[in-house]
Amino acid sequence: MEWLWLAIAGVFEIAWAVGMKYTAGFTRPLPTALTVGAMVASIVFLAQALKTIPVGTGYAVWTGIGAAGTALLGIYLFGESAAPLRLACIGLIVAGIVGLKTVS
Repeated sequence: MEWLWLAIAGVFEIAWAVGMKYTAGFTRPLPTALTVGAMVASIVFLAQALKTIPVGTGYAVWTGIGAAGTALLGIYLFGESAAPLRLACIGLIVAGIVGLKTVS
């Protein structure tokens, strides 16, 4: 169950990172509220996961999910670069997440 909490925390990590773009520097109330809510949810689920997952592994996986997911959504939503080398680097992040899950 702890890995499910960690995955959910990672999804909320993506949500708040992408949400930051929509807050316009925290000047738009609704996107700001949703972004802050996602931040809180991300930390709450991370805390639940870290009850049993080692902190180094949990934190690395959480940030990896957030980094890879945010980069992919940046490509999809904001037209950011999808250069092959960039995609390969995102793939390395995903490989690291899978590796940490496998050995933990």
